[in-house]
Amino acid sequence: MRNSSSSSHKADNAVAIPPYFKAVSGSLGGLVEACCLQPIDVIKTRLQLDPRREYKGIYHCGSTIVEREGARALWKGLTPFATHLTLKYTLRMGSNALFQSALADSKTGQLSAAGRMAAGFGAGVLEAVVIVTPFEVVKIKLQQQRGLGRELLKYKGPVHCATTIVREEGLRGLWAGVAPTILRNGTNQAVMFSVKNGVDQLLWKKYEGDGVTLLPWQSMVSGFLAGFAGPVATGPFDVVKTRLMAQSRDATGEVRYRGLVHAITRIYAEEGLLALWKGLLPRLMRIPPGQAIMWAVADQVTGLYERRYIKSLNAAT
Repeated sequence: MRNSSSSSHKADNAVAIPPYFKAVSGSLGGLVEACCLQPIDVIKTRLQLDPRREYKGIYHCGSTIVEREGARALWKGLTPFATHLTLKYTLRMGSNALFQSALADSKTGQLSAAGRMAAGFGAGVLEAVVIVTPFEVVKIKLQQQRGLGRELLKYKGPVHCATTIVREEGLRGLWAGVAPTILRNGTNQAVMFSVKNGVDQLLWKKYEGDGVTLLPWQSMVSGFLAGFAGPVATGPFDVVKTRLMAQSRDATGEVRYRGLVHAITRIYAEEGLLALWKGLLPRLMRIPPGQAIMWAVADQVTGLYERRYIKSLNAAT
């Protein structure tokens, strides 16, 4: 069931995987995930930006995009999305490892459940502020554009989009929606790291740093389950984030949503409670499979380090 070089190594004799190695594992996993799942992200964004209910569902949205804009439109925003995911997972995995080390018991090296959640939340907040918000602002602006001809589009590409936002809205425009992004990513990562670790132990008897590498399909099962709970809990934050990032000022200089609380109350009043979970199904189609892909790659990379480290220890003895 597992590649077993030493199943006796559990938490007591865990291999300390360096944060930089965790960061590398995350970056590789993020790159593969972005290329596979970009179309679902485009559909999710279009559904969230559809108050007039033009699209009747996921399939109708996807087929309409292909019919009107061509199949390549399903990969709109891929460059910033792939760059964003690669950098995000690099920072997420590396910073989470640093936070876990800081929060672990100084005598035993053990990390409590609360400490694991706190480390995940900290990593989510850091990635939201440094990477996620500006990249998603550009991605969403590109994805919401409609039309076949490049000359008809306001934004010609990621760099042009970013510079246009800065010119028209100032540097702060790239951090539109940062508050709900912080809440969404912090909560997501707190849940994701905790659930992934718990599922690994429960299903596969895998303990971090024990020198055992899960098979890719086992990592995918754990990653899928870890990526499922977050979208349900953070749906309103994600909808508000998308609306805040996508909006522009009108002729009078006003915006439709003035902030997190105003956006939630206005969406609820105008569109109903369920509107705060718009795009949930495509999120569930994207995030759990995305986590499955990312962890399948990341676990193999960190497993390589664990096996080599334990092999070197055995050789030394």
